Amino acid sequence: SFTHLPVKVIPSHAFEGLRDAFIIEISQSDSLERIEASAFDSLPTLSEILILNTKNLLHIEDGAFRNLPRLKYLSICNTGIRQFPDLTQIFSLEAHFILELCDNLRMTTIPQNAFRGMNNESLTLKLYKNGFEDIHSHAFNGTKLNQLILKDNKNLRWIHNDALRGATGPDVLDISSTALESLPSYGLEAIQVLNATSSYSLKRLPPLDKFSSLLEAVLTYPSHCCAFRNLRTEKQNSLLSIFDNFSKECESTMRRPTNEILDNSYNTSLWSAEKSTYLFATDEETSPYSYSAIFDDSEMTDFDFEYDFCQPKILTCTPEPDAFNPCEDILGYSFLRVLIWFINILAIAGNFTVLLVLVTSHYKLTVPRFLMCNLSFADFCMGLYLLLIASVDAQTSGQYYNHAIDWQTGSGCSTAGFFTVFASELSVYTLTVITVERWHTITYAMQLDRKLRLRHAVPIMLGGWVFSILIAVLPLLGVSSYMKVSICLPMDIETGLSQAYILLILVLNVVAFIVICACYIKIYIAVQNPELVAANKDTKVAKRMAILIFTDFTCMAPISFFAISAAFKVPLITVTNSKILLVLFYPVNSCANPFLYAIFTKAFRRDFFLLLSKLGCCKSRAELYRMNYFSAYTSNCKN
Repeated sequence: SFTHLPVKVIPSHAFEGLRDAFIIEISQSDSLERIEASAFDSLPTLSEILILNTKNLLHIEDGAFRNLPRLKYLSICNTGIRQFPDLTQIFSLEAHFILELCDNLRMTTIPQNAFRGMNNESLTLKLYKNGFEDIHSHAFNGTKLNQLILKDNKNLRWIHNDALRGATGPDVLDISSTALESLPSYGLEAIQVLNATSSYSLKRLPPLDKFSSLLEAVLTYPSHCCAFRNLRTEKQNSLLSIFDNFSKECESTMRRPTNEILDNSYNTSLWSAEKSTYLFATDEETSPYSYSAIFDDSEMTDFDFEYDFCQPKILTCTPEPDAFNPCEDILGYSFLRVLIWFINILAIAGNFTVLLVLVTSHYKLTVPRFLMCNLSFADFCMGLYLLLIASVDAQTSGQYYNHAIDWQTGSGCSTAGFFTVFASELSVYTLTVITVERWHTITYAMQLDRKLRLRHAVPIMLGGWVFSILIAVLPLLGVSSYMKVSICLPMDIETGLSQAYILLILVLNVVAFIVICACYIKIYIAVQNPELVAANKDTKVAKRMAILIFTDFTCMAPISFFAISAAFKVPLITVTNSKILLVLFYPVNSCANPFLYAIFTKAFRRDFFLLLSKLGCCKSRAELYRMNYFSAYTSNCKN
């Protein structure tokens, strides 16, 4: 062991006098700057080389490690080298070799054929905590990889698709805590263990058929484990296809006593009997199991019937999908895919039409018209939310596991979540204001000085907009989150603040419902009171609004009920079933509102045809509405 070496250079053949040494360790040498070619040359008994904690070591010349037939462990850690060391002339004859490169933060790349001379039967590469940014094509060419450990290379963003071309293996691949965005498309077939924890940039996996031998996967995102659900290894699939008729034999094996199962002679006799049955078969009389075409005698000798076939290996994957992200597409059910398109098209088209007609109408903008414009805009935003969800579901159908992270952590889901919370809260707020305005107008019908004017309604609705925007922005600032579920609703209640946020929204919605109920009870009493003279027009509007409001809150009731239970961490419905509420109840009002309060009314039809007449359509129908309106207006003036 050489520690605190005072030299700057280790020259060629520096260890020539240590031909019988087993281990050479160079550590804690701040003066060392360069290791020359042939520094470790022709040392027949040397089995381990350790170069540790030499931060000023900048250069290891090509050919520094040469002709080391017994070398089985090489460690170069915590140095200042910039270039990948030359390992192609080691020529170790050991069956198992371990290379450890770690904490070399200035070394940024693994070049082509970096391990070409390492022809050991089993090669373990521990390449962790380095400054690697990329790995080139054919980097591992000519090797038989057992383990490839690339963990904690924080800057590793790219592995060439052909990096593993020319190599056998690896059996174990560890890319934990790297910045990789994708895995190479070639060379994954031999991997049995894949470790990709804390690899947050790895949001998509290669095609599943690339992992034909995978037995264990430890990943970052639960959705990726959905990809491996029910995925069988290549060996298991081949066994099942060849020995399908042996299922009864497995059942009988399971019923036998344990000591009989452990008797290895049973397997031998079983296969001997099967083979002897077809020993004299002609070419035309092929065995129904065709094992002779698949396995040779040596393979059949080592085959254990109970272990290899009756107890096939099952792929395990962690972390498993949780209740918030089950293994399914965004909408889950097929019938919801049809309904959501129907509802969102109606919501967008209906509310856009109402907005267009009300805004372009030449009639005076009254308070009810102004409030209906706000409600239409809120419902239009809900339609946009449904359109986003439906579009992404259609694009990712059948492979959502490979798009889940991009969608839920990206701007798309945040936008969808903002739209739905903003639309929902603005809609509830506007409905409450509409109801209070109707109650106020009918109650004080004869007191014109107390009538609600547009100058009063504008600041009231401005407050509603500010409130709705604030509520919708909070999940983007860390109070709850839109990323929790695929439908982008703020369902995160892990922290006390997030739980309080959800409860606040639900309580305010319940309070709004109570206010609306109270107002309509008073409106009903007022209309029935003969001493109170209310305009017939206001009474009809109140009745129409009552149908509208109660339709809205009847649809919202089940959502509020289940949401409140979930907010107290006692969920009464799964995320999968909640998607039915999302499509059938949550947005139905946005689809129905424009028809209930506008399109089915005479005033809207009048405004609609007048707008069409400006475009050169339905002029006669528009003229008829114009004459009827003028007649009604003249009649009212005379009265």
